[in-house]
This record gives sequence, structure tokens and C-alpha cells, in this order.
Amino acid sequence: MAVNVDTVYKTVLLILNQQQRGYMTPDEFNKVATQVQLNIFETYASDLNQQYRLPDNDTEYGNRVKNIEQKLQFFQRTGATAYVGPHFTITPTDVYRLGSVFYKDTELTQYAQRNELRQILLSPLTQPTTNFPIYLYENNLLYVYPTSIQADITISYLKTPSDIQWAFTTGAQGQYLYNAAGSTDFELDISEQTEIILRILAYAGVIIQDPTIIQVASQAVATEDANEKQ
Repeated sequence: MAVNVDTVYKTVLLILNQQQRGYMTPDEFNKVATQVQLNIFETYASDLNQQYRLPDNDTEYGNRVKNIEQKLQFFQRTGATAYVGPHFTITPTDVYRLGSVFYKDTELTQYAQRNELRQILLSPLTQPTTNFPIYLYENNLLYVYPTSIQADITISYLKTPSDIQWAFTTGAQGQYLYNAAGSTDFELDISEQTEIILRILAYAGVIIQDPTIIQVASQAVATEDANEKQ
């Protein structure tokens, strides 16, 4: 379940207005919300790596590895490629991070670096075959070896989070009226709603030049993040 953009915006405005701190325009909110979503999304990989190093927790709802992986499900995609010799171009345009590369549904487990590729190709013992191919990922292009492979390459990847949009129409008194049809919700899990609001409030404090909001919101975010990682 995604986080509703209208709920977040109205909550942010309520908190700001209740303390008579100032106002955040829809354009300011959209830019800040997009950045906040990206910030939270980028923490998932490092958090997941950290949790893998901790003792396993097999509880049904407290397994942090499983919980992070569930948050990533909204961004997981599969995609095709097109051969444009000598490389494959990745067809999807929203790739944020490449996951696995497959040849005829078999995962290519060996990823080669440019500096080791020549040595791999020259050695009779390590030369790739159609049964054990390798690939190089460089400049958003896939180079698959042996070069006789010119089709049937697919990928899994994480998509780039969509830009947040709180769309509106203008009312008779010049007020902003929420337009759900033209809006784009957060793609983050509903469990992230509190952190989204706190992070937006921290940015709002910068916009309206109120250090108190920055401090309170930033401390709340830091506390919540620390609790999640303990």
C-alpha cells in the first residue's frame, strides 16, 4: 500500500500552520517530497546489508531483513534488452540499480570488471561459454561473453522512484484544490509515512528559515532510524 500524497501534504501543512510557522507551496512540497522519497529509498540497500551481518531473527513480523525486502518490492522490476553489437542496451529507462542478468532464464553469476576481462578471455581455463557466460556492465550497457550470445538476455532491477506530484486546481477564492487524477503518490510502504512527514518538516524548516523545526524533526528522524537499526 502506497503512502497517499494528499495525506502527507495536509499533515505537513497542519503542523506548520498550527504553530504559525509558515507555509509550504505545492511546488516546494513536490520537490522536497521527491527528494525525501529518494533519501529513504537509498537507505534500503545499506540497511539490508547491515541487517545481514546481524544475528538472524525468524519472528513473523520482526524479521528486519524480510521487512526491508518487502519495502523494496514496490521497486523491483524485470526488463528486456536489445542487442546492438557488440553490446546489449537495456530497454527499461527507469533502471536505478541493476540486479541480476539472465540468459535464457539462467542467471549469469560471473560479473567481470574491465581490468580483469582480458585475462579471463585469454585463459583457456576461464574462457566463457554459452553454458557459463559472463558479462560486463559499463555505461548502462551489457557486454556478454561469448559474443555468440546475441539474444535472450533479460535483467532484474530496482526502478528509480517516480517524482512526487501533489496536483491541484484553483478554487473560486484562489485556493488550491487537490486533484487526485493528476497526482503521484509516494511509492514507499505505508510504514514509512511518519518518517516521510518528519523528513519533509525538516526541509520545511530550511525553506521557512525556522531552526526549531529543523532540530525537532531531525532529532525525531534520527531517533526513529536508530530504533529500527538496533
